[in-house]
Amino acid sequence: MIDLRSDTMSQPTPAMREAIASAKVGDEQWREDPTVNELERRTAKLLGHEDSVFVPTATMANEIALRVLAEPGDELIAEENAHMLIAELGGPAVHAGLMTRPLPSEAGRFTPEQVRTAARRGDLGHVPTTRIVAIENTHNASGGRVWPLAEIEAMAETCRELELSLHIDGARLFNAAVASGEQPSAIAGLADTVTICFSKGLGCPLGAIVSGSTERMLRARRYKHQFGGAMRQAGIVAAACVYALDHHVERLAEDHARARRLAEGLDEAGVPVDLGQVETNFVQIDVGALGLEVANALERLRGEGVGLSGTAHPGRLRAVTHLDVTDEDIDRAIEAIPLALGLPAQGPKSANAATTIT
Repeated sequence: MIDLRSDTMSQPTPAMREAIASAKVGDEQWREDPTVNELERRTAKLLGHEDSVFVPTATMANEIALRVLAEPGDELIAEENAHMLIAELGGPAVHAGLMTRPLPSEAGRFTPEQVRTAARRGDLGHVPTTRIVAIENTHNASGGRVWPLAEIEAMAETCRELELSLHIDGARLFNAAVASGEQPSAIAGLADTVTICFSKGLGCPLGAIVSGSTERMLRARRYKHQFGGAMRQAGIVAAACVYALDHHVERLAEDHARARRLAEGLDEAGVPVDLGQVETNFVQIDVGALGLEVANALERLRGEGVGLSGTAHPGRLRAVTHLDVTDEDIDRAIEAIPLALGLPAQGPKSANAATTIT
């Protein structure tokens, strides 16, 4: 099986496993685990913030950030298909008591003008107060799209003007940095809080970071414990994350190049792919345009030895390249995917491709 369902499907490398096995550990709850402490120091500097807190998952990291930045009854603005709105089980309401204000967008990016229109000052009677604007970089549901730095700078300036906090869900922030050529700190340092995930693209079994000011991260440690994220000898896991920082960040460019080659090969074979969407390690395929239901398309693909997954958009699948996907896998996928979808494995695009489906 060529597993392109998600970059979370990657396995720890042998060298990462060695780092895990030899990790120096201590009681993380007591701040005595040297590997966790090293990871928190390094990521804070890398992201341009004063402090970082290590937690098991990026979902927990996001929810802690929201809890730190607002009070129950306040309002969160985010893109309508943002991960924290559609894939965290209502966490902003459950863990932070927040109202959510979804905004429509192109490519997962909304504008300062939309924020100005949507943000509410609140009053003592009826209206909730908007406190947080959250952006997702890269934006999962839009196909791993990157927020240009200038747009983040404009959003940060608008948030300061409106007295709003800016949170960056940076689960794949390193993909954004590699794709744009920007330093992670240039992106993350614009926000009041930022999260990164080590199990997406970086090959770690688990682990995430939330970063911000010293004062906010002091509160974040309290919520980490309250949310059940405090650990003991967590250096075993943090060692994988430290290893990933040293060895798996720059190589994300390889994933991006493979995704581009996959997209171009599929486009050449007549598979409905928007090449303009392919900015990082995601390729979205519009199987609806071929007259296929998502479930049927996934079944066909599995039959040809390729694993893809659904998206937030009806009729659209995604292929995600990652650490365990090779050039040979891409070659095979370029042949297998059109065959599974009822198209010739090679050949020019056909205007009546949908009629070939059987």
